[in-house]
Amino acid sequence: MGPPVVVGIDGSDGSLAALDWATEEATRSGLPLRVVYASLWERYEGAVPSFGDERPAEEVAAQHIVASSEQRARQLSPGLGVTAVTVPDDAAEALVEESDGASLVVTGCSGRGAVKGFLLGSVSLAVAGRARCPVVVVRGEERNIKGMSHRVVVGVGEADEAATAVRFALREAGTRGCELQAVRAWRSPQQPTDALGVLDSAARSYEEWAKAVLDEVLEDAVTAHPDVPVTRTALEGPAHRVLLGPAAEADLLVLGAARRQEGFGLHLGRTGHAALHHARCPVAVVPHG
Repeated sequence: MGPPVVVGIDGSDGSLAALDWATEEATRSGLPLRVVYASLWERYEGAVPSFGDERPAEEVAAQHIVASSEQRARQLSPGLGVTAVTVPDDAAEALVEESDGASLVVTGCSGRGAVKGFLLGSVSLAVAGRARCPVVVVRGEERNIKGMSHRVVVGVGEADEAATAVRFALREAGTRGCELQAVRAWRSPQQPTDALGVLDSAARSYEEWAKAVLDEVLEDAVTAHPDVPVTRTALEGPAHRVLLGPAAEADLLVLGAARRQEGFGLHLGRTGHAALHHARCPVAVVPHG
């Protein structure tokens, strides 16, 4: 049995969706589930002796959230190995630390502290940008979250950076028994079509190059997953926009992210930020390098 699937909880509706998603993921993958509740109260207030008989409300709430989350996971997947802990730390810091020993970290789209109108909670964005293992932010429509589309979409960037994300996406499609759609965006420096909507020769060469990159990236990875149906899609337009279309009909959108040169965190880029804020399905960010 490999490293656990780690899920961050805080008692919000978003973390409840993340817990359910992570439980199903751990069950499919044959991995244990680790449920983490992070609270700075445990560090600061919990260390101060109390002279009263009543337990502090934050302590009661934390214990209730942790216990009920563990019970929910066990009920959703009897027999699944589940541990649930409270960590005395900032939520983002705790989950980034957990990523060192995790196969996957799962967060909700927004937590209890999220301000209405923000499309993604700061904790989820920080974890997606700094974790040392793949991160899934559970967001989007109910049918996508519940896996009713039977499709995983992977955005394919440059060939030397896309391999890790493609392998992750193929494994996900394989465990789910669904198809993989590999998408690469391409751009022409001039108007790509004529008045009849027909690609000119210059634009066609950019499209063919995009298809060649897809073939190159998928060649070795597909061999390891012969049972996964794979489709290749080259779409004209900026990647941060064109990927949102296929993602609307997917159970998971997978994106690669390169390490920053200084070694701290990941370079999510415009495409990653757009997906994390606007995709209609859960988004996986897979570190490269």
